[in-house]
Amino acid sequence: MAKVQYNGTGRRKTSVARVRLVPGEGQIVINKKHIDDYLDFAALKEMIRQPLISTETDGKYDVLVNVEGGGSTGQAGAIRHGVARALLQADPDYRQTLKRAGYLTRDSRMKERKKYGLKAARRAPQFSKR
Repeated sequence: MAKVQYNGTGRRKTSVARVRLVPGEGQIVINKKHIDDYLDFAALKEMIRQPLISTETDGKYDVLVNVEGGGSTGQAGAIRHGVARALLQADPDYRQTLKRAGYLTRDSRMKERKKYGLKAARRAPQFSKR
């Protein structure tokens, strides 16, 4: 018997999250660890749950995530994006709610590259008149 699951890919900065939603009790597993063991800050845990809360599906799906790249904030943003996309696959009626909240928009802000002649992206060497 085929198991029902919905997939979504989320991205943020250099992080990529592959998210699977499976009907269940609402557990969130990130890289084979429970969300409480994987993330330290409550704000990041809340960030991941935002799409589920806004669509009133918190507790209806188990969220299984494989995420790589970036730091904890980037990974949390990528997971949120992936969860929103998977929810859209589960029920297209959620589109208006998720779009209005901004969860379907890929955050395009990336780290600016370092330029030659500078110490960082915009930081110039210290100027001295003499």
